[in-house]
Amino acid sequence: MMTMSQKILADKSGLENVEPGQLIEAAPDVILSNDITGPVAINEFRKATGELADPGKVVMVCDHFVPNKDIKSAENSKAVRKFCEISGVENFYDVGEMGIEHALLPEKGLVGAGDLVIGADSHTCTYGALGAFSTGVGSTDVAAAMISGKLWFKVPSAIKVILRGRPAKFITGKDVILHLIGLIGVDGALYKSLEFCGEGVKHMTIDDRFSIANMAIEAGAKNGIFPVDDVALEYMKGRFKRAPKIFAADEDARYDEAIEIDLSTMKPTVSFPHLPENTKTQWEETKIDQVVIGSCTNGHISDLKIAADILKGKKVARGVRVIVIPATQGIYLEALKKGYIETFIEAGAAVSTPTCGPCLGGYMGVLADGERAVSTTNRNFVGRMGHPGSEVYLASPYVAAASALTGYLTSPEDL
Repeated sequence: MMTMSQKILADKSGLENVEPGQLIEAAPDVILSNDITGPVAINEFRKATGELADPGKVVMVCDHFVPNKDIKSAENSKAVRKFCEISGVENFYDVGEMGIEHALLPEKGLVGAGDLVIGADSHTCTYGALGAFSTGVGSTDVAAAMISGKLWFKVPSAIKVILRGRPAKFITGKDVILHLIGLIGVDGALYKSLEFCGEGVKHMTIDDRFSIANMAIEAGAKNGIFPVDDVALEYMKGRFKRAPKIFAADEDARYDEAIEIDLSTMKPTVSFPHLPENTKTQWEETKIDQVVIGSCTNGHISDLKIAADILKGKKVARGVRVIVIPATQGIYLEALKKGYIETFIEAGAAVSTPTCGPCLGGYMGVLADGERAVSTTNRNFVGRMGHPGSEVYLASPYVAAASALTGYLTSPEDL
């Protein structure tokens, strides 16, 4: 009577069965950290030992403040770089070959179906799109896992999210997850698994699924996970470095509740300040100052295509700053070959090398007091992208690009 997530946790802990609330010790397949959380984990690691249990399981990505924005970020990156060199960590990604970690790891084939993945970043839950149990943990947890090769978990209960029908026009995975968060709230799935199923899943592209799983944490979930179907297997084919291990929920699996979403009736959805749960499908005229298209949530090639199709042959509104950030170097190169980068520049947008920068108010798009941004990122808390007096509106690439053209929060249906 186990859910998909519970089956993976049972497998990785060597148990035949696990139950919600049970404390277990399991062996992760991947242990991830970045240029912000990595140095903390490294410091704790050094206090306890000088040896990695398995360097092949450790992945470190410099992506938050790179290319480095100041001396502190440069020192953090240096610390991670030196640690990987000394410790024999081959899966280290730096300027020129890196990308935003949660887009990069799937692209590199480092995560896949049946994996247990932990990362010192809350959006590690992204890999559930491929049928992995992946979740964010603290930097000290990462240090413990690097030392022992194991970590303790509390087995989560689950919410079943049933997707019905075919998505309406302009509806993406971002709209689906914003809609769900609007329904249940930012703590509606607290320490639970969000398990997606239903015939509507087949209409969700792999990039849609990445976006949905990525923002499971914004509903408080421990993880989000999708069934391993032909879409997921096709993405992993020739890419995933291990053999996919497919788990499926038992027919009599227990769920705390079931939520149905009819994709065919959905409207473009926006999260208004200052919580992802503050969702609306209709709004009054709202002037904006900036648009950000990118991040681990919506920096995939399909996201860039959506934006490029809307912006092609047009100019962004005067007074609006538009920043486009491909999620990885590979995506950047593909967008270049497809002409999307040229389209963005000709429209008056700035295009950046991959970085998390503006998402967390780090750099490359920090907001001033009173400014408003439409962003395809994943959080819109007070001060998330800059000054506490600024505002962030979370939206899909369709809404972001449409708003860039008008200078106001705009649905693509109104263009």
